Amino acid sequence: MLKEKVQKAINDQINAEQFSAFLYLSMSAYFYDKGLPGFANWMYIQYQEELTHANKFFKYVNDRGGKVIQKAIDQVETNFDGVIDAFEKTLEHEQKVTASINNIMDVALAESDHATVSFLKWFVDEQVEEEANVTELLDTLKLIDGQGNGIFMLDRELRGRVFVDETQAAV
Repeated sequence: MLKEKVQKAINDQINAEQFSAFLYLSMSAYFYDKGLPGFANWMYIQYQEELTHANKFFKYVNDRGGKVIQKAIDQVETNFDGVIDAFEKTLEHEQKVTASINNIMDVALAESDHATVSFLKWFVDEQVEEEANVTELLDTLKLIDGQGNGIFMLDRELRGRVFVDETQAAV
């Protein structure tokens, strides 16, 4: 059975992951509107990944005999000042998610919940990868100043990204 503090932290994270999904879906819509289907695809895959993360937490709470409590999701941003702004906000958001995962880890450690600590290791590693991927894209965008032929070449490259549910390999 999950301890109350751990359950609350994970329920908060389920909400945060769902918020993340809708933020990235909003960014995908923004990029489609701007005629950048590759960037839209990249963000749509982020949306799919965040939903799988929320579902992984959902399943974990239920597997441990806890109770999932769904909360309303805050309004997500819908307007951005170009690709660099969107990816700066993406990096900032991923850093918040990392801090949130670290917080759950701290709660689990304080509560001596070793099963949750073990479960969270996947998310800790995932966040390192998430931040690195966004940082790399953001660095490239800044090199090309977020415009010109470079943006169209990068857009073509991002069209090739496909969704892989990595949570299934870690179950």
